[in-house]
Amino acid sequence: MGIRTDMAVEAHELSRGEAKEIDGVKLESLAHGSITRTVVDILDDNGARTLGKMKGRYVTIDAPDLKHSSDDYEKVCTMLANELREMCGNSKTTLVVGLGNRAITPDALGSEVVDKLLITSHIKKHMPDVFDENYSNVSAIAPGVMGTTGIETVEIVKGVIDTVRPDTVIAIDALAGADINRVTTSIQIADTGIAPGSGVGNHRNGLNEDSLGVKVIAVGVPTVIAAELLGGENLADEFKSLMVTTNDIDMIIKRMSKTVANGINMALHKNLSLKEAEELVG
Repeated sequence: MGIRTDMAVEAHELSRGEAKEIDGVKLESLAHGSITRTVVDILDDNGARTLGKMKGRYVTIDAPDLKHSSDDYEKVCTMLANELREMCGNSKTTLVVGLGNRAITPDALGSEVVDKLLITSHIKKHMPDVFDENYSNVSAIAPGVMGTTGIETVEIVKGVIDTVRPDTVIAIDALAGADINRVTTSIQIADTGIAPGSGVGNHRNGLNEDSLGVKVIAVGVPTVIAAELLGGENLADEFKSLMVTTNDIDMIIKRMSKTVANGINMALHKNLSLKEAEELVG
């Protein structure tokens, strides 16, 4: 393809060309008012090679009005919760991993999400009467990046898994997109795990079931796009390798981290409403 994107739906659009279908890939899309849910199922090795993605299910929720609409915020939280419940299955213990660099705003989604989660593992262990069986066992970490820790993220997560023994890991990360209309307005949920930094060409060891030994669900939001996709032929060569973001990224990260966090909260804690999640976490 030649264009970097972490979004399977965009990889499908870029790979398809004039063809209506891609062998080994199934796509379904349905509009819910202003919100669109698109599912890309990569079924075999041919589909994986064509899209440059691992085999598995990728669900994209496109919500162009999310940052301005309280109704869409509530709908996306609920849709995200439903997707995560289905992918998590009967998991009772979950580790949420907030990837990225807290000091760089477009890359701070993971750590911001962790700050807004309803964490219960320590309370259920030491004060079991506080939360009933409707609240699952949830722990979380924001391990930072190798440039500040000197340790591969996957090694940090492995160490925590050895202690926590989760049924499922949910990994949160900022993504790189190829369509400016999806940057900061879409959420991708995948049952394939995640490769931190891959969208910006900084490949790190992946967080997936093969590397961690447990089911890994990835949730990501595209927060950057390659400058060359916006500047075209008029962009000077020295700028074509840059990744750029929107001028309201501070507000976007706050909004999207709240949306993702409450989708996770509602998914992992049975019968928890959005209002209750907001009251408990703030």
